[in-house]
Amino acid sequence: MIEALLKRLGQTVLVLFGISVLVFLVFFATPGADPTARIAGRNASPETMAAVRHAYGFDRPLPVQYLKLMDRLFISRDLTSYVDHGEAVIPEVFHAAPVTLSLVGGAAILWVLVSIAIGTIAAATRGSLLDRGLMMVGLVGISMPVFWLGEVANLVTQSRYHQTWLFSWVPGLGYVPLHENPGAWFTHLVIPWCVLAVLFIGIYGRVLRADLVAASGEDFIRTARAKGLSETRIMLRHGLRTSLITFVSLFGLDFAQLVGGGALLTEVVFGLQGVGRLTYQGLINLDLPLIMATVMYSAIFVVLANAIVDVAYVLLDPRVRDGR
Repeated sequence: MIEALLKRLGQTVLVLFGISVLVFLVFFATPGADPTARIAGRNASPETMAAVRHAYGFDRPLPVQYLKLMDRLFISRDLTSYVDHGEAVIPEVFHAAPVTLSLVGGAAILWVLVSIAIGTIAAATRGSLLDRGLMMVGLVGISMPVFWLGEVANLVTQSRYHQTWLFSWVPGLGYVPLHENPGAWFTHLVIPWCVLAVLFIGIYGRVLRADLVAASGEDFIRTARAKGLSETRIMLRHGLRTSLITFVSLFGLDFAQLVGGGALLTEVVFGLQGVGRLTYQGLINLDLPLIMATVMYSAIFVVLANAIVDVAYVLLDPRVRDGR
């Protein structure tokens, strides 16, 4: 088991290095493009161009430029946006990251718990009206765009029924840091959590049900029944553990994609200044340092999330621990 974990750790380090090189080449070594002009922004003065060229080492070999960029991104963290009047980029990303992590983390807990319950109940009662009803509800959740559902939620909770006892507790749009006021943090995010989780509850519930139904015909399930174990124990201890492998694979990809900026629409609808919205603003303003920083942040998080998924594989599947 330790050997498998160390092997995946080494692969993660190599992938992160490859991504950093690729990002550097795309932004700084594209043939026919001057990175100095792109970083300095439109109508930059000759003094600014000279300062950018010296700061990033564009008059020096590519390996030196790469090391300078990595130093600015991860060590000194003084990557500067000349489009935004010399503002440091990394603090902006660090300020936006907790917003996105809070949004996606809470939604993930919600969709994991609810989808496991829905998938397990539907598989245990397959063919019944309850099974069909749960799958129909899941299909409705998959079919609703997140921006539309968010706007409907805002219409109900912020406008039309805000003064009623049911939604009078809902605060205005925005974000309050957890360390400042945990109660306000929760009330500002609970509606966005529900909106973002709806789509994934439908998908994950249906996937888990299908895997549980398929696992019910496997030899190890028949052996468990022959030993006289209860159906509940068989479903939860044997069937669910095996079926969670696909579930975990999907979760790792979706969670990383959302934290990396995929929650943009939810952030816009609920007025949350997260990573997705920050990246969008960088694209609108053609702010190369900001785009580069958010791309690196997103890529690193995707790789780390997949590394955690690999660790979960080792814990869930004995064949992975044995190297098969």
